[in-house]
Amino acid sequence: PVHEKHALSAEQSQQLLMILPEPVRTVAMVGILAGLRIGEILGLRWENVNFASRTLRIEHAVYRGVLGTPKTKGSRRTLPMPEALIRAMEGHSYRSEDRSGLVFATRTGKPYSDTNLLARVLRPAGVKIGAPWLSWHTLRRTHATLLSESGASPKDAQAQLGHAHISSTMDIYTQPTPQHQRDAVDRLSQLVTNGDELAIWKADVALATTQIQ
Repeated sequence: PVHEKHALSAEQSQQLLMILPEPVRTVAMVGILAGLRIGEILGLRWENVNFASRTLRIEHAVYRGVLGTPKTKGSRRTLPMPEALIRAMEGHSYRSEDRSGLVFATRTGKPYSDTNLLARVLRPAGVKIGAPWLSWHTLRRTHATLLSESGASPKDAQAQLGHAHISSTMDIYTQPTPQHQRDAVDRLSQLVTNGDELAIWKADVALATTQIQ
């Protein structure tokens, strides 16, 4: 069976960020605003964060508590940081005791456990906002979906997510939202009918009446 793939709406994303405690709030912001995998987020080092150029450089990833290299060659990438993320990362840097190691580290300097953070913090927060299915992967999917709604091209999304194949971006991560889908259909209708749906309806009625007679 194929599990249903979820993405947060913009409103749900705002609600989530309002109730999450630090540092999970900043971790979630990186997922939603930059589209990183949770392993890539936990593998970020301060040397990968460039406030001057407003970029994040993805060079490491944490898998089962071990720091290693990213998933694929395409996963090594440099991503822009929007203003909101820059402010969040700057605030997090002030709270960090060690700015030479991992961006998100425990008191002993080791990477956080994504499964522990999920069970103890993220999943309970998801329940509070009506998204009990919330996971780290949901944040990545949310990024791709909202990026699409913002008018970004599939190639932009592929670059953000670090996919080797664009089919992965389109088929797995980008989730259509009802309102966005309705808007697209409405635009298609405008192209076909030029906005004169009533005239077409009258023509259909007239044709049906003629056929009956």
